[in-house]
Amino acid sequence: MAKVTGIGGVFFKARGDRAELVEWYREILGMELADFGGSILFWGQDSAPDGGITVWHIAEADTDWFAPGNAAFMVNYRIDDMDGMVSQLQDAGVTILQGPESHENGRFLWILDPEGNKVELWEPAAVPDDHGAPTKP
Repeated sequence: MAKVTGIGGVFFKARGDRAELVEWYREILGMELADFGGSILFWGQDSAPDGGITVWHIAEADTDWFAPGNAAFMVNYRIDDMDGMVSQLQDAGVTILQGPESHENGRFLWILDPEGNKVELWEPAAVPDDHGAPTKP
């Protein structure tokens, strides 16, 4: 049987000025755009101890996990330096909604982008064996 092997991309539509939103993601989160208008994130450049995984999840219809955003989705971006990111966000005047929080699979924090989309930032740790995901040797 054919099956999904990973996330090939995340695509969403700007509700306002696309250029301003692109600049925010570039300036605040360090996402550089390629000529085609998107950012290519290469697993080989990620040195996190989890070995490079992507989590896919369907939340309950009545969840408040994405609040205060009103989108039916939330993007989780892997980051390489939580403390550095916190400083960067604070220097830019970005409000941290929650976190950083430490969990068994890493550190998390949540912010809103300029269009009110809740964004989850994740500094991965090694994945515990009991989750069935591979751990980095």
